[in-house]
Amino acid sequence: MIASEETFRRLMTKAQAGDKLCYSSLLTECEKWLRRYYAHKINPAAIDDLVQETLISLHRKRASYDPARPFLPWLAAIGRYRWIDSLRKIYRHEHDQLYEEMAADPQDETVAAKVSLERLLDRIPPKQAEVISLVKIEGLSILEASAKTGQSESLVKVNIHRGLKKLSSMVETE
Repeated sequence: MIASEETFRRLMTKAQAGDKLCYSSLLTECEKWLRRYYAHKINPAAIDDLVQETLISLHRKRASYDPARPFLPWLAAIGRYRWIDSLRKIYRHEHDQLYEEMAADPQDETVAAKVSLERLLDRIPPKQAEVISLVKIEGLSILEASAKTGQSESLVKVNIHRGLKKLSSMVETE
């Protein structure tokens, strides 16, 4: 059973005062709480590492806890930041792998560009991605794209404009 907010607060207050037994109990209870917190957020194989990283962060930040405020939102904030850091690490690793693969064979630059473009197009609404692909990549006219998608010509133009604007902002932020 997971401890109550009041139990967490009491244990943390005593731990801040130097009670090692309460600190040990606090870490045990936090570990249980964090396992449940991360259970639906990450791969089960990565939970142990993330819980340990979060407990280390809790240890480093324990002096910043204010006993007058609730403990669980404070713990959840630390957990959320650790989770985001782990997602960044995963994304960075995948991103680095993609560039390593691209650098390995310069002949495949076209393939890498296509993969990058497909990933970007997957991040915008499907109707926008479809008309951008038809008009800007395949070279169809607005009229032909309109006939193929069932969208009006003006809607095709609007979807292209909005989609390109979103793609441009995505590329600028990366």
